[in-house]
Amino acid sequence: MISGIFTDYLRRLGIADHGSPSTEGLFALHRAHLERVPFENTDIQLGRPPGIEPELSVRRLTAGRGGYCFHLNGAFAALLEHLGYDVTRHVGGVYGEPDARGVSGDHLTLTVRIDARAWFVDVGLGDGPHEPLPLREGRYEQGFGYGLEPLAGAVGAEAGWTFRNDASPFPVMNFRSAPASMADFAAEHLRLSTSPDSPFQQSFFMLRRDAGGVHRLHGKVLLHIGTDGGRDKRELASQEEFFEVVAGVFGRELDDLTPADRASLWDRVERAHEAWLATQQG
Repeated sequence: MISGIFTDYLRRLGIADHGSPSTEGLFALHRAHLERVPFENTDIQLGRPPGIEPELSVRRLTAGRGGYCFHLNGAFAALLEHLGYDVTRHVGGVYGEPDARGVSGDHLTLTVRIDARAWFVDVGLGDGPHEPLPLREGRYEQGFGYGLEPLAGAVGAEAGWTFRNDASPFPVMNFRSAPASMADFAAEHLRLSTSPDSPFQQSFFMLRRDAGGVHRLHGKVLLHIGTDGGRDKRELASQEEFFEVVAGVFGRELDDLTPADRASLWDRVERAHEAWLATQQG
């Protein structure tokens, strides 16, 4: 991969000179990525899902786009490796049930080893930790409560970890300890980006995590969940306001979206919102 694109990548993160691998450097990169690169599915909603090849993802991110876990963690892993970090990719699965034990394969997560110490690293959850967590069993506070524990009942090749996120609608992410490659996610990416039953097809959403909390845009509804316990929720009233939020709150560049793209996306958002309202009234 051409080294110049990593210079552009670091510029997107607001980091001019990273230096040698270090715990402090990893933490700074992780914070910056979450604060500046949104979790989003704009192109999937527009019917042109991007591939998950790391170079393609890096180029998309440097151009001001976001993505979901296969793009975000895939690109971040490539950046970390370029900078000299010892990175391992893992097959994971995200769940809405707090007692889920499987590993569905719909998530890519990372671990990074520095000076014989392993860290749980994930910039692809949207509402995950602001900084890496030690890869050891325990409870951790970063404004929100998180936990790590061995994956229950899993041994041998199936052994792994459970990550718990108290403030998320998807409170569990299980992942296997075994290393993975990007090829391991190809079939699931095809399903998530094209199948009618995929949540990425059904709804538009964006998430961004910073030190103060989580910003979440689900269709027309903008929600901020603060680390201080506060919640601020409002419905966006117009296409203009919607795209102002996409660019201003989430930092997603809009130069790739034509007027027809914007109209099409807003129409999908409005139709999905009306369908959701109908279910609430039934």
